[in-house]
Amino acid sequence: GLWDIGCRAVWTLSSAKPGNEVTQLRDGDTSTYWQSDGVQPHTITIQFNKRMTIHSILLYLDFDQDESYTPQKLHLRAGSHWQDLQQIMSFEFLEPKGWVTLPVSENGSCIRAHMIQVVSTQNHQSGRDVHVRQARALGPRECTLSYDPLSNFTSDEFKALSSIR
Repeated sequence: GLWDIGCRAVWTLSSAKPGNEVTQLRDGDTSTYWQSDGVQPHTITIQFNKRMTIHSILLYLDFDQDESYTPQKLHLRAGSHWQDLQQIMSFEFLEPKGWVTLPVSENGSCIRAHMIQVVSTQNHQSGRDVHVRQARALGPRECTLSYDPLSNFTSDEFKALSSIR
């Protein structure tokens, strides 16, 4: 299964109108949104403190409410740091409403990266600034050991000391 790994990252926006910032982008409420405040391209950068396995990015977009503020062309970039980001995928949407999935690969596989960036290069109706109502970064649930080397201990003394209380 997949889970939101965004809580393990630092989120940075290329620009934001006051009151429509990262907090609104990540608050779980689709009535709030990030609004950019500047020239395109607009970016959402997700930076992890270690290399993470990333499956996809989810964005909540709503053309009915946001019209010309709705992104039409998006790109994903990934890398280790700001200087080595490479474009990995491109997407085009027609009046999206709801959660849209931006997979990091064509075949549904994951990538490992320290940083992933969502780049908005064009809006519907030639709009300038962008609204993104929510954003999530998804990765696979972390694996657990199928073999526990401590499970082979049989003496009561070793069993008592085999876990932290």
